[in-house]
Amino acid sequence: MPGGPLAADLSTAAVAAPAAVAVPAVNNADAMRRSALPDQVRTIYEFLPATLAGFVAGVGVVTMLFWKLTPASVLLPWMGAFVVMALARWIIAQRFKRADPQTESDWLRWRLYSNIGTLVAGLLWGVTGWIFYDRGDSAQQTGLIVIVYTFAVAAVPVLSTQPRMFLAFVSLCFLPLVVRIALGGGAANYQLAGELLLIISLTALLARYYRQALQRVLELKLQADELLAQLRVEKQAAEEARREAEVANRAKTQFFTAASHDLRQPLHAMGLFAEALRQRVHEPEVAHLVNSINESVDALEGLFSELLDITRIDSGGVEVLPRHFQMEDIYRKLRLHFEPMAFEKGLALRLRGGQRAVLADPLLVERVLRNLVANAIRYTHDGTVLVGCRPRGDTVVLQVWDSGPGIAPEQQALIFEEFYQVPGSNAAQPHQRKGLGLGLAIVKRLAGLMQAPLRLASTPGRGSVFSLVLPLGKATAPQVASRVGKGPLELTLDGRLIVIVEDEPVVRSSLEVLLQGWGARIESFDSVAASSAWARACPPSQPTPHLLIVDYRLENGLNGVQAIQVLRQRFGAGVPAIVVTGSTMTGHEHEAQEHDFHVLTKPVLPNKLRAMIAFKLGVQSQGARG
Repeated sequence: MPGGPLAADLSTAAVAAPAAVAVPAVNNADAMRRSALPDQVRTIYEFLPATLAGFVAGVGVVTMLFWKLTPASVLLPWMGAFVVMALARWIIAQRFKRADPQTESDWLRWRLYSNIGTLVAGLLWGVTGWIFYDRGDSAQQTGLIVIVYTFAVAAVPVLSTQPRMFLAFVSLCFLPLVVRIALGGGAANYQLAGELLLIISLTALLARYYRQALQRVLELKLQADELLAQLRVEKQAAEEARREAEVANRAKTQFFTAASHDLRQPLHAMGLFAEALRQRVHEPEVAHLVNSINESVDALEGLFSELLDITRIDSGGVEVLPRHFQMEDIYRKLRLHFEPMAFEKGLALRLRGGQRAVLADPLLVERVLRNLVANAIRYTHDGTVLVGCRPRGDTVVLQVWDSGPGIAPEQQALIFEEFYQVPGSNAAQPHQRKGLGLGLAIVKRLAGLMQAPLRLASTPGRGSVFSLVLPLGKATAPQVASRVGKGPLELTLDGRLIVIVEDEPVVRSSLEVLLQGWGARIESFDSVAASSAWARACPPSQPTPHLLIVDYRLENGLNGVQAIQVLRQRFGAGVPAIVVTGSTMTGHEHEAQEHDFHVLTKPVLPNKLRAMIAFKLGVQSQGARG
């Protein structure tokens, strides 16, 4: 029995805690009493079989001690009284199992039944002491006292929550025995009676301390449950705030994606129409206006890209996929993109260490170098921009050197922050955009995603060097680069068949005009379905297209990758393809690797489009196709 009510009361407090959150402190005791009542009653009836078994054992021991000393006329009725009491309490316990008490009055009624049985049991043990004490010697008397006291102590955990009931039970058990001892007369009996009274008092005090400790535990449990309930509320509020933040973040991402796509479309068409205009009108003034238009389109494209890159990184939309590769793979792309820009400003762009292999995500490394090189070219007025790669132990250090104006020491800690621009760091030419100050912030975030240390060393008036430390990689088979030569500047597409799939009429029209001006033959469609129908209807003598130029987002949720797959099923898997998209946030890099196409992001300036077409046709000319 010891320990049972404590566990029961704790579990009761746990169940009742939510209801107690708003209850004033002055009512805690009353609330605790009401909430603990059901488990108190259940505990009493759950331990009743053990209690009755203890009674049987106690009756058996008393019978053995006084069997020969007590006449049957006394012993048998005494035993019968215990049997009747035990049987009645067992019947009540069985009825309790079938009962379903709900209200407080129901629980109080069943506790009353148990208390009556407890008082009857106490009375019987008091009668036992009165009847048997004088019939034995000191051994039997000591055994009797121990048995009666054992039941008094055993009642502490069960009845400590009912102090009056406990005192009544202990008094019924012990007082008749004490009185019987005192009536025997003599100093020894008086002393023993006094000692028993002291023992009874100490036992009552023990029950009181037990009850107080239990109440403190229950109060602490109620306070803990109040805090737990409050924590649940706060956790729910935090979870709701997190969900709202995620929804807002997704909405922001979707807005930027949609805005990027919708705004890039007219810019893309404007650049293509301007180039087509320059081909038809050869006046210097028109050529200058076309150049200005293309430069403005390029500046807007750069601003879009910076904003979308920083948004995509912060929203967790960038996945790091490290692999072994050689830097020459990236150098080839950097050379194609930045050599014309460096030449235009009179700068030398040098790329060194292309044979080095690194272990990193090549797409992220390329984006870091693109930002660093673009930044170096933009702010370097004279001299050289050097991209180097050299081993250092088990790492490789990528460095971008420039001979620009340098960065003052007090500015070096600030340039990686969003929208920060070094005061007075103007671009070399008025038409070249200064930017939003996001390029280096993007570099820092990408370096952090790759866990690659990023360092800056700069001397005002002498230039700067940005260093990125990456793990050393294993050498891979070098890729043979196609020779484009000066194709991008003097591209001719005479006799080349190019298939266009673009759902924006203005963009499709501008692309048709531009490519036809370069001498290409065009098959143009506005959907995957239209291009698929044309491919199925083509006779066997239909020439294989030399190039596919498709938009990514097409009709009814379809995309340009599906258009490429449909056309390649008809004309062969080796047909080169370019995907032109207005979105930079959908991870096209992985699809491009899987389906063998290159990506251009709108708005695409004509010189970039020429360079990419020349590159694709150069790859094609080395294959099986003619």
